[in-house]
Amino acid sequence: MKAFLTAIMMFMSIAVIAQEPGAERQAAASANTVWLDVRSAEEYAQGHIDGAINIPHTEIARRIGELNLDKATPIAIYCKSGRRAGIALEALKELGYSDLSNEGGYEQVKQKLNDKNERQ
Repeated sequence: MKAFLTAIMMFMSIAVIAQEPGAERQAAASANTVWLDVRSAEEYAQGHIDGAINIPHTEIARRIGELNLDKATPIAIYCKSGRRAGIALEALKELGYSDLSNEGGYEQVKQKLNDKNERQ
């Protein structure tokens, strides 16, 4: 029975992907995305994206291993303006992480996520 249900779920996933190219994969990536806030601990304490992990950009290369992430894990990085996120992104790229995005500043990310939630 379990194998039958798994086969049906796989078929349904393939059908959705065929109807809306990229939508299913994008949704799956969003659900698995690790959010990194690379601002200082003080900035993080003043407000952050729910679920975001705080590792200051100056510590990212040394501390990313603490998360035990696969190097293909989608990682979204933000700071105050995007500059430190860019520095962190380059450091992670040098370490072999491949699915990275600089999401810019905290206020921009917060607004984008609020807009997305309102549309759903």
